[in-house]
Amino acid sequence: QVQLVESGGGLVQAGGSLRLSCAASGLPFENYGMGWFRQAPGKEREFVAGISSGGGYTYYADSVKGRFTISRDHAKNTVYLQMNSLRPEDTAVYSCAAKYPSGGYYDPTSYKLWGQGTQVTVSS
Repeated sequence: QVQLVESGGGLVQAGGSLRLSCAASGLPFENYGMGWFRQAPGKEREFVAGISSGGGYTYYADSVKGRFTISRDHAKNTVYLQMNSLRPEDTAVYSCAAKYPSGGYYDPTSYKLWGQGTQVTVSS
């Protein structure tokens, strides 16, 4: 089947780091741009980071720029989100998604396939 599966979430203290992974199966991974989104309790889902199908272009929300890094490994069909200098406000469920050929990376409606999400909790 076609699916995305996130892993790597957990509980971390402020200032710490986590590395999220998103494993893709059942689709030509190299043909899709990918994105990470997050949703905190009581808030709307928001864009975090995106990467083009070939990995040559990356995009970041202002709130995470300089702290988070998105990357992809075609040999492993996996996209990563390295999160450093974590803050309590980064606490959310993080989901990865595969993007349609058109549409903006920041727009959730530009994505056709979503993972189940992984919880990230940052304590103060």
